[in-house]
Amino acid sequence: MKKVLIALLLTLMSSSLLLAQSTTEQEIKQLSMDKWQWMADKDVAKLERLFDDKAKFVHMSGSWKKDRELEIIESGSIWYKKADVHDTAVEISGNTAIVWNRITLTAFVRGTDVVTEFTVTEAYQKRGEDWKMLALTFSSVRDTHEISH
Repeated sequence: MKKVLIALLLTLMSSSLLLAQSTTEQEIKQLSMDKWQWMADKDVAKLERLFDDKAKFVHMSGSWKKDRELEIIESGSIWYKKADVHDTAVEISGNTAIVWNRITLTAFVRGTDVVTEFTVTEAYQKRGEDWKMLALTFSSVRDTHEISH
């Protein structure tokens, strides 16, 4: 009887841990999707709160920090018009979350709309009740690229 009770307790504890991780994964996925919309809307106020002060951004044309990314978004020198997200994977370790999005990005760059396939890697860290983005990297890929889950 004792063994059955212990097994039941362990099962319940592991189930609640999986549910918590699943809830956290959903929270991070939604935050990532919200970020794409905020970028399309040029909502730098929301992005400023999301991006860590030391965040780094890697693009096809270079890499820079938070202030430059916000300036680019606000000025429209790169306008992230629409990110069609085809696949998302999330890995959580402690208070850190890594998100991989396979997207087709429509962006207005240097006076022209361009459509590019990317896998975007995002790193987040939980700070109190909020998640902060530490890094965002665009990797150009073929449209047949798949994210391994």
